[in-house]
Amino acid sequence: MQLPAELTFIQLVVTGPPGAGKTHYINKIHGWPNEGYLDLSRKGWWKDRALTYRPREVHLGFPFVGCAEGLTVFDKEWLEASKPLELELERIQIPPVSRHIFQTDWRNRYIFEFLLPPAETILKQRQSRHSEGYFPVDKNLSLDIVERQLDIYQQVVLYLHRKKMQVYVRQSLDQPPMCIVEKKIPVYLDGFLRNHALNPA
Repeated sequence: MQLPAELTFIQLVVTGPPGAGKTHYINKIHGWPNEGYLDLSRKGWWKDRALTYRPREVHLGFPFVGCAEGLTVFDKEWLEASKPLELELERIQIPPVSRHIFQTDWRNRYIFEFLLPPAETILKQRQSRHSEGYFPVDKNLSLDIVERQLDIYQQVVLYLHRKKMQVYVRQSLDQPPMCIVEKKIPVYLDGFLRNHALNPA
């Protein structure tokens, strides 16, 4: 498994939409087996106990318009909203910049790797595992839902990148992670947002 060159193993936090392959990835690199949860709209999430043991898989809660607390993209409130909920990216809390040697450098303490395969790949993987009967979040699944979930994660990883967080994108476990590179001229890559490209890390 190829990892970013500057990565310290215990910095790694793996995330992504349901069915992206997070658990398989963590098992493959012998990380911590239990899933964690982080509400990115909560102040001080970077001190959460879910991040004590790493490498680890985490589910992310995101701030949406009209919702006081963060929601995952598989929460009932998100899935059953009468119209798609709108992200409030500005409510995502960002760790403070370390300004002196005695202050914890939270921004460099973690490296977030977002698993973002194509929507069709995620759908196929989720349909396959649902047939085993272990994943209730895969009930009533459609390509539209998967695409919307993937879009949320794409928006968030780009936002975190622009806020100087350490983030990488992996579109397949058999390919190396990639970093985001902003472009002045719009670049389109598999529908993954605009004005940026992905380069091997």
